[in-house]
Amino acid sequence: MRTAICPGSFDPVTLGHLDIIVRASVLFDEVIAAVSRNPIKNPLFSISERVDMLREVLAPYPNVKVDSFNGLTVYYAVEQKASAIVRGLRVVSDFENEFRMALINKNLAYNIETIFLMTRAEYSFISSSAVKDVAIFGGPLERLVPPLVEKRLVDRLKDSDFCKEG
Repeated sequence: MRTAICPGSFDPVTLGHLDIIVRASVLFDEVIAAVSRNPIKNPLFSISERVDMLREVLAPYPNVKVDSFNGLTVYYAVEQKASAIVRGLRVVSDFENEFRMALINKNLAYNIETIFLMTRAEYSFISSSAVKDVAIFGGPLERLVPPLVEKRLVDRLKDSDFCKEG
């Protein structure tokens, strides 16, 4: 069985993330959408909330499972017996960092390939941080995130300090 890891913080999951995961699900027997625990980032949603949202929006895809992990993605991929890590590229500037990371991963686990999928043009401007900015200022989210995520974002932010004047 060919397994691929689609890692990310998914805070929150966007339509761009889903596009990459769903397209990977056509290329591999099993895809694991893996929520990373990044101590550097200050997430809006907890790991369990992000995992739950991903499970709900990816439920129609039987060969996609959702998990979370700590540490290096490449070591998680080895642990899961994956053959590849799938990364989405939005713009040219993403490539340099992703290429560097792919080379490091290859050095750490030679048998794990990194597969780059170009995002569709309609998702190339979407990032989780941009989605949070739009949500904080009450902008439209329907072309950025699935409806379930939109509702959770609005609910989370309506009572938060982000949306209150100081």
